[in-house]
Amino acid sequence: MTKKTADQLVGELAQRFTRTLDAVIPAGPLALVDFPDHSNVGDSAIWLGEMAYLRKSGRLPAYYSAIADFDDAACRAAIGDGPILIHGGGNMGTLWPKHEAFRLHLLRTHRGHPIVQMPQSLHYADPAAAAEMAEAIRAHGQFTLLVRDARSLAFAEQHFDCDIRLCPDAALMLGRQRRDPATAPVFALLRTDHERAAGDAALPAGVVADDWLEEDAGQKRRLRLSLGLGRLLTRDPMVQRAARQQRLAEWRFQRGLAMLSTGDLVVTDRLHAHILSLLLDIPHVLLDNSYGKVAGFADQWTGDYAGLMRATHRAEAFDTALACRAPQIVDG
Repeated sequence: MTKKTADQLVGELAQRFTRTLDAVIPAGPLALVDFPDHSNVGDSAIWLGEMAYLRKSGRLPAYYSAIADFDDAACRAAIGDGPILIHGGGNMGTLWPKHEAFRLHLLRTHRGHPIVQMPQSLHYADPAAAAEMAEAIRAHGQFTLLVRDARSLAFAEQHFDCDIRLCPDAALMLGRQRRDPATAPVFALLRTDHERAAGDAALPAGVVADDWLEEDAGQKRRLRLSLGLGRLLTRDPMVQRAARQQRLAEWRFQRGLAMLSTGDLVVTDRLHAHILSLLLDIPHVLLDNSYGKVAGFADQWTGDYAGLMRATHRAEAFDTALACRAPQIVDG
């Protein structure tokens, strides 16, 4: 396999994302829903990538919402017969019930509107849940499903009667990013939720570990105060909501970039720590998550990145990282 630089790979995958979305999003005013108003940096990166594509395409949404502030009537009034885009990620299936319930609601309530599910990884542990989604998709009749890996593609093609296409993750639309100077030999960004990789291993000397689910409460209060003051500049609720979502997502995205930049080399079992490490061009050791999402994405799209190494468990990943880490930065 010919190895590729971060510049080559990010550019190629962004082009693939653009071609795919250009082909599937119908004309008309559109909605972008299920804004990720939570601390997971990866979801903010996806949303910013979706917005980067829509901005570049001249298709900024007429309606924005998270799950909590979604309003059926307001959405219809804003977009007419236009399409509804559902934020992508890894929440289609049985692992994240709130998002699956919202997806079912949209399919059942908004017939007559084309619905495009932005790139997802699928995981259904319950056949009855997959059957329920299949029936909602069949009855809706205008659903397009974008998936991020071959395993999700095979499952979708077996169970769902709709337009199904393979597509990279939206975060790649953010392009290459500049990194801060490293302060540790290895930074391990490891999941602490129910998708974490199996097994435990003590942290060796030279490895700093964290997850990106905890936010600084003081910084968040100051950001929300600033957003409140910003609402004085316009009375348009959609303009206010779009500005709030953009600021929150950018804040979370920058926090993730800063965390990953801590290490000369990264170890992770988070898909978007892998993708953001690629955007930053940080060599990293990749572990799979609990159900194959991370390895499946790397196998499909990013396995030929020159800075990517693989491991099957944490102890192996730490050993590989410490043995292969980039040279320490020396003050010149």
